[in-house]
Amino acid sequence: MAQAVRWTHPLSYLNSDGRRHPKENSLATATLALGVVSVVCAWWPGLHVPGTWVGIVGVLTGAWGQYISATTGERFVTIIGLGAAAVGFYINMMHGGFLT
Repeated sequence: MAQAVRWTHPLSYLNSDGRRHPKENSLATATLALGVVSVVCAWWPGLHVPGTWVGIVGVLTGAWGQYISATTGERFVTIIGLGAAAVGFYINMMHGGFLT
């Protein structure tokens, strides 16, 4: 029988199995934040060095978060952040890379 899903907390989407996953949730949100920072740094070519480093850290964090994720919500947030970090990383590499 289908039942209505009730979310009482913003992180309840990440904990769809009813259990807490603090490490997995932290990695998912950190990956999303690193991806956003990397993409924002890609808008300004002068910020390519920190944007590149943040992007590569976001990709590595996202890969580890994807490896240990427990729910579909965590995987969704991790993949969005991982994609953003990768795009930001590549655009920042185009602007000059790690040490220019």
